[in-house]
Amino acid sequence: MKILVTGGGGFLGRYVVNKLLEKGYTVRVLGRSEQPDLKAAGVDVIQGDIRDAKIVRAAARGVDVIQHIAAKAGVWGTWEDYYQINVVGTRNVLNACKELGIDRLVYTSTPSVVFNGEAFQGVDENQPYGENWLCHYAHTKMLAEKEVLEANVPDGSGLRTIALRPHLIWGVGDNHLIPRVIARAKSGKLRIVGDGTNKVDIVHVENAAEAQLRAQVALERIESCGQPYFITQGEPVVLWDWINGLLDRLGISKVEKQISLTAAYRVGAVMEGVWKTLRLKGEPPMTRFVATELAKDHFFDITSARNNLGYQPAVSIEQGLDELVDKLKAS
Repeated sequence: MKILVTGGGGFLGRYVVNKLLEKGYTVRVLGRSEQPDLKAAGVDVIQGDIRDAKIVRAAARGVDVIQHIAAKAGVWGTWEDYYQINVVGTRNVLNACKELGIDRLVYTSTPSVVFNGEAFQGVDENQPYGENWLCHYAHTKMLAEKEVLEANVPDGSGLRTIALRPHLIWGVGDNHLIPRVIARAKSGKLRIVGDGTNKVDIVHVENAAEAQLRAQVALERIESCGQPYFITQGEPVVLWDWINGLLDRLGISKVEKQISLTAAYRVGAVMEGVWKTLRLKGEPPMTRFVATELAKDHFFDITSARNNLGYQPAVSIEQGLDELVDKLKAS
């Protein structure tokens, strides 16, 4: 069986590719860079942009399943960039499936598709799509997820789709979440937003990758298709305790200074305005979306993933932390 992994050179994508190779699948990757190490491992690498329909169709030709992981993440950028990569890129994948007769698609989404500015405490997939987005990433991922799930053919006679919503993926190889936290902590610029007691879900990258493969198998059962699934460790952490625990193990001073959500939200609004007006490069140090996410509860019910996908987080938080801390100390 041949699998196409879009974004296979990224953090989660590489773990998915490695798991597929271990199971004996033939793997093709579509991404914007050459990925010589993946080529050396026997992966067929197609270099190209997900926004290019012809490239996507060429990469999809001859494959049996698509794992669509490629996306523009982050919290800052133009609507056009996010829309073209996350929505148009996904539309290109869907069109390739239909034109080439590919009948199985796993889409990597995000819990941010239900963002509404409020706390989430154990909500399941019945939670409606969000509003008042504050972030182009969340908004465009919702639009893309909706198209993916609507493309599912309920009787199994055509395209079968599943959308996964992993929350705060972390682990060895992460070049976004943990490095940014560490850098800001070292510079003394990290602040606890809110009262510091909010609980959030996280998921180790090995578990997130395993969920992708579980979903691929679940596509064989039509009753599991056409649905989204939250993917987490299944045990929320107190966010700021978890961050401080990691910093402490790395010998970095814990975060003690605090800022209220109201103040952080206002700072974020001002910074967004400044960055837009002056067209500054990079992301603002604070945005309204980030302030909300850092201060409020965000944890989810993964019963559907356990029951319909057979998902079970195999790597515990402690195991993942031990591995991550060892790797960071050695680097």
